[in-house]
Amino acid sequence: MGSLPARDAAYEPMPNEPMPVDTGGKDVSMVEDARCTAVIESHTDEGAYHIPCTSATNYQTVPPSSGNHFGCWPEYRTFDVPVPWGNLVHALEHGAVVIVYNCGSAGCPDEVALAQNFVDNLPPDTACPAHRVILAPDPTLDVRWAATAWTWTLRADCFDAVAFGKFYTDHYGMGREVVCSGGAPFANLCDGVTCI
Repeated sequence: MGSLPARDAAYEPMPNEPMPVDTGGKDVSMVEDARCTAVIESHTDEGAYHIPCTSATNYQTVPPSSGNHFGCWPEYRTFDVPVPWGNLVHALEHGAVVIVYNCGSAGCPDEVALAQNFVDNLPPDTACPAHRVILAPDPTLDVRWAATAWTWTLRADCFDAVAFGKFYTDHYGMGREVVCSGGAPFANLCDGVTCI
């Protein structure tokens, strides 16, 4: 697989609407009973070293599913702005599931509301007092909806509670370490504070 562009360099809107999910001939699993195309795929662990938050990142999956990352992870919550993948990958290392979307210029408030309802109604986390889940827009995403956990991705052309529920159940809490505390507030993700 060729190198992907650094995903944290800029969050420029895509010139076109996100494309439907394309399996590209890869060995993937499709989610049965999903109302849209949803593909779950396992990936090679790309490592987990901490790098300065001013460093470029270059992940081999879209969305990223592991790799070197910044020292601070974001709070486990819903964001209305994109969060740098260097921070999000750190949350994955702690066992989080990150759900991202790119609905293009038209937006998709109804689907975002469905996703928020899904997050709000997740079963209790047996390891932590709060869920390690992040929901955020990602204008660099090349599909409409995606989820990621350590070494796993889900790519879909709509938000489907069946598909995302299966992904969550199978991959939540499977990072390299369990860290329950939500990380740094968005404004402090790269201010030199040590979050590790």
